[in-house]
Amino acid sequence: MPIKEKLYPWADKLSKNVAVKTATLFGIGNLAAPGTWGSAVGIALYPLFCKLNVPLYILACIVLAYIAVGICDAAERHLQVRDPGMINLDEFVAMPVCFFNPFETQYSIWGLLLGFALFRLFDITKLLFINKLQALEGGLGCVADDIAAGIVTCICLISISFFTNFLII
Repeated sequence: MPIKEKLYPWADKLSKNVAVKTATLFGIGNLAAPGTWGSAVGIALYPLFCKLNVPLYILACIVLAYIAVGICDAAERHLQVRDPGMINLDEFVAMPVCFFNPFETQYSIWGLLLGFALFRLFDITKLLFINKLQALEGGLGCVADDIAAGIVTCICLISISFFTNFLII
């Protein structure tokens, strides 16, 4: 039995309409630069996430990523295209990962803008090990590279904010 059937069997039950609309953030994925738009919309999650304590923040990121893997897998299957550009749910759910801060401090607008720019840089260029994750099958490959780009962005932001208060409210 393939791993996807064990981990997210519910994804097979999603209709094409539900899977594709959700994976493209209800049509935002049809705009030019869909990943950038998905990331921008994902920043809207920050005010909700920054109020969570560390364990809840991590749990919320894991749950969102799990749901996104299933939805993106179903959308890929229905579209019969591997990781199509119009799917931008993966960028959306990776944004909270970028702004995770174990010190429970909040980022300023400058921190959010820098995080957005760094995430787009890492997501587009697939630096370091990120490109290898995109080779994973189905929705996992679609989402894993963005989560990895989010983790690298998070490390950069925490490192920068450790040396300066410029990014912190």
